[in-house]
Amino acid sequence: MVATTTFTEAKKQYLKVLKQYVPIVDRVHGANHPEFHDVRTVFETMVAKIERAGTKDPGLHEEFAHLRTITEGYRIPQDVCESYEAVYSMLSKLDEAYS
Repeated sequence: MVATTTFTEAKKQYLKVLKQYVPIVDRVHGANHPEFHDVRTVFETMVAKIERAGTKDPGLHEEFAHLRTITEGYRIPQDVCESYEAVYSMLSKLDEAYS
């Protein structure tokens, strides 16, 4: 039996850390990976929608689709730090839980 994580559980597990990591990774890697500026913008939109929605569905299908495009399916570039990798991993897990 495969255990699946609900979106609510994934939010509790990853959102706080992502709110800390995304701006830092953008500052550190944005010059060499300008696509991360877009990742940050989409992430900030998602956070706003999640906070507005409360316990309701925040309607994030477009944002996750956009993130999958920007990140090429959350593919981690070879020249980045562990925090960058962690951001993509957590976003991917949120995406999977939302789907």
